Amino acid sequence: MTTYQGEVLDALGDPTRRAIFERLGQGPIAVGQLANYLPVSRPAVSQHLARLKAAGLVVDQAVGTRRLYRLNPQGIDAMRTYFERFWTDALSDFKALAENEENS
Repeated sequence: MTTYQGEVLDALGDPTRRAIFERLGQGPIAVGQLANYLPVSRPAVSQHLARLKAAGLVVDQAVGTRRLYRLNPQGIDAMRTYFERFWTDALSDFKALAENEENS
């Protein structure tokens, strides 16, 4: 997939990145603290965060000598819009199918 949504879905396709994403839903956190929650090294956490950041799902901010990562509200909103459109289309198709079955 080459669309924005494809990048997001690819980024969240990895279980470790999903775990990071879900942890960031609790609030900002530094890489070292994230690594304590996960069965991967700190450099691996940094690589996963870079992928999530490239997909627009997280942002970072320098706080002293650390970088805090948090969810990107714009990225989350874009993902929500994508899924809402998908859900709306799926429900419309289901309704049409059900009405067609009813009239048969």
